[in-house]
Parts: sequence; structure tokens; C-alpha cells
Amino acid sequence: MGPLAVIGGSGAYDLLARDYSGARNLGRRETPFGPSAPVRELELNGRRTLFLSRHGETGYHCTARFVNYRANVYALRELGVTRVLAWSGPGAIEPSLEIGQYVVPDDLLDETHARDDTYFTGGSLGFVRQSPVFCPALREAALEACRATGAATRDGGTYACTEGPRLETPAEVRKLRIMGADLVGMTLAPEVFLAKELTMCYAAVCYVTNYAESLAHKPFVPGVLFEGLLDSSEVACVDAAVAGFAQIVAQVAAAEPGDCHCARLLDRYKRRGTIGEDWREWIGR
Repeated sequence: MGPLAVIGGSGAYDLLARDYSGARNLGRRETPFGPSAPVRELELNGRRTLFLSRHGETGYHCTARFVNYRANVYALRELGVTRVLAWSGPGAIEPSLEIGQYVVPDDLLDETHARDDTYFTGGSLGFVRQSPVFCPALREAALEACRATGAATRDGGTYACTEGPRLETPAEVRKLRIMGADLVGMTLAPEVFLAKELTMCYAAVCYVTNYAESLAHKPFVPGVLFEGLLDSSEVACVDAAVAGFAQIVAQVAAAEPGDCHCARLLDRYKRRGTIGEDWREWIGR
């Protein structure tokens, strides 16, 4: 079994380092798509685990729109990763969700438009089934880990991924709600699609950070996160959810892989001889 990789936001690594020491900094990895974000290697519950911060390790230096997703996923695959757990703090579109609640999504709406979203740029590959979007076995491990914290956890939900870096307009949020979205964020696409192209398992743990525009009418507050979308009473709920990060990751890292079809997503191409077993040779096909 290959190692688990965690892709988190800015500052997430500090949450792991606080509880688990001895990490090794592997630095940025060179790939055919440019350098990846920095990668760190540590041991959680006896399992080799990698951590990659999308936005930078000391601050939010690279907004979601400009993350080099292809380089990041390629680098993790080259390091032997077979399972990827994404950590994301989206806004809520579904009003029954609570601030700080964990959600393990099972579907996705891709509303991005300016991201490199495939390795298969040569035209001979690309029909990769997207149902289920997220690996069911890794999702189940993530659900169990979230529930083990004792926090409120929702099984399933649709994550809408927008381009950014701006937040969504009220009309866009209403549109996304009509389309069936429960959450809105900026990071899971094309990450999940790229991981699937390289036959990796991918699932996400989301923690609700705020209510999206038009759900809760809050005054503009300059100089604070989201300019007032998240009020002071809700900050503690978000902090409580974030505090469970290290426990969730450690439990998922220790979980035995369940039955899934992620490793067999490209078998049709292998059987007809279009590609071989070396995944590096698939790139550009």
C-alpha cells in the first residue's frame, strides 16, 4: 500500500506538526509541469504520510486559481502516493449546515474555467468515469475519522468549485443552490480529476467556514476574514473543527484501503494497448 498524502490549505501543516514531530522537508518537487508546492514527509500511526500545502507553508501566497494542480498531483504520484485526502474550508450554500460542521462530499460541480484540468493533452485518452466522483473507500475512512472526533459530520453533499480569487456574487450562490450545490469552495477541481487520471484514490474532508452570500445578510466589516461573512461567534466553531485535523488525518492514514475501482480506471486503455503500466508515459496521451 502506498502512502497517504494530505493536501491542505495554508497553515494546515502546522496543525500536524503540533501533534506529530519529526517531519522531513522534501521541498518542491520538479515535474514536467513545473515545481510542485513544498512536500513534507512524516509518520502517523506507523504509516508514512505526505503533506502538501496548496497555498504555501507560511501564508496564503498562492490563491486557488493559480495553484499548479498538475505539478502537485504528479509530484505526489511520483513519491508513491496511492491515496489523497484533501482538507478544505468551503462556504455553506445549504442553510441546514452549521458553521464548523464536517462534510465529506460525494459529488462536485466544476465552475472553474481557467485551470489546466487534464494530463491527457494529446487526444487519445480522457474518458474517465466520474461516478462516484470521490473514492468510496477513502470517503468511508474519512467519515469514520470525522465522526470519531465527536463533531457533527454530514455524509455526502455537492461541492461547487468556483474559479476565484474573488468570492461569489449573491446571484451566483442562488444559481449554485438551484443546481444542487451544498458547499462552495475553490480547490477540489481539478485536483480530484487529475488524481483519478493517475489512478489515485481521492476524497475530501470539508469544514464549513461561513455562509455564502445571500444566505445570511451580514454587514461589511473591513480588515477581517471574508470582510464580515464570518462573525466572532462563529470563529470558535471553525477553530474547533480545525483542531480535529491532526486526529482525522492520523486515523485515515492508519486505515486499511477498502475496495474501490480507482486503480483500474484506465484498464480499458491498457487492454487495447494504448498505454502500458508506467503512468509517466500516459502524460500527454
